[in-house]
Amino acid sequence: MQHFTRREKFKHLFGFPVIIASLGYFVDIYDLLLFGIVRIPSLNDMGLEADTVGTMILNYQMVGLVLGGIIWGVFGDKKGRLSVLFGSIIVYSLANIACGFLPQMDFADKGMIYAWLRFIAGVGLAGELGAGITLVSETLPKELRAIGTSIIAGFGVLGAVVAQFTVELAGSWTTAYFIGGGLGLMLLVLRISVAESGIYQALKENHTVRKGDFLAFFTNKTLFIKYIKCILIGVPIWYCIGILVFMANQFAPEMGITAIDPGKAIMWAYITTSVGDFSSGFISHALHSRKKAILYMLLFTFVGVALLLFSGTKTENMYYFYCGWIGLGCGFWAMFVTVSAEQFGTNLRSTATTSIPNMVRGTVPIMLVGYDYLKESHSVIFSAAVVGLVAFALGIYAILTISETHNKHMDFVE
Repeated sequence: MQHFTRREKFKHLFGFPVIIASLGYFVDIYDLLLFGIVRIPSLNDMGLEADTVGTMILNYQMVGLVLGGIIWGVFGDKKGRLSVLFGSIIVYSLANIACGFLPQMDFADKGMIYAWLRFIAGVGLAGELGAGITLVSETLPKELRAIGTSIIAGFGVLGAVVAQFTVELAGSWTTAYFIGGGLGLMLLVLRISVAESGIYQALKENHTVRKGDFLAFFTNKTLFIKYIKCILIGVPIWYCIGILVFMANQFAPEMGITAIDPGKAIMWAYITTSVGDFSSGFISHALHSRKKAILYMLLFTFVGVALLLFSGTKTENMYYFYCGWIGLGCGFWAMFVTVSAEQFGTNLRSTATTSIPNMVRGTVPIMLVGYDYLKESHSVIFSAAVVGLVAFALGIYAILTISETHNKHMDFVE
């Protein structure tokens, strides 16, 4: 194992690729979760039903993320990691600016316009994290890789906290959309100075290796199993965010709470998620294992979910406390994406690392369908518990059976 001085570690971990990827993920999370924060006020302002129309719009955004994850992932392996970092941010920044003009759009059904704009934003947002993690994981020494990706995710998820404060301080959800789009366009200027991954540059000249073959994940049994397991590891995170946090207001009546603000639930969850993301890399580094770090955080999250749903009558602040608990456990998101990057060769790495987290996000509509179906004949708490049990069972199975990637060399192809 290579050893680094403190100065060398600082140079690697706070180099331009890590800084730019961190800022990019910050803007990405701001724009990704902004709809969840302004869902109720924005739809109420336009005379639309916050729950049914809001669920439809969220589903459109998540489907856009799935499609975008495939598009940008393949593009990153065929054309380069930097091309994704530039292209994706243009798409989602312009889509968010357009969302700010929704009150002035009187030429069609505003609910559908909103849904399609969030779909386009989802397509753009899908490329940011995967391309950033891929670039940094190929740039940093293997001994510092987990810490570097944790810095990206830990700083990036603070975008959700800033989004909540922006909405409160601006006093207008349209202004919050304009600010998000503007931040993205400003980041484009900084990205001009970022260099392409050296590992990818070497592969780019090799025309005998097939790059960005998304179908390979479904035609090769070994790749398929790894791909599916990587997705399943992340599903519990978006169960927590998509149902327990985004739909927090739906749990208030059964828990004896007057009202719960989903925006505040998102804020508290992501404040602690940032702490979890920063910590996960150091935990993995100390344990010399990605698998152990993720498993322990998964189990911690599961306990928090159980207490949230079954520990009796609560106050609004207690609900936010449990959102914080769950968010802290969900901080293994950084490690989950790092594991996805480390599982696959350079010729498929961008495709895998970009599409996998978005496939996870794309399971939210499926979980919401199951959750809404169960709500027709059961309580909200029971419905959420059943969906959660399935999500966590699959996630725990996947992390127990996937191969360890701690200290794995990245310079290989499939």
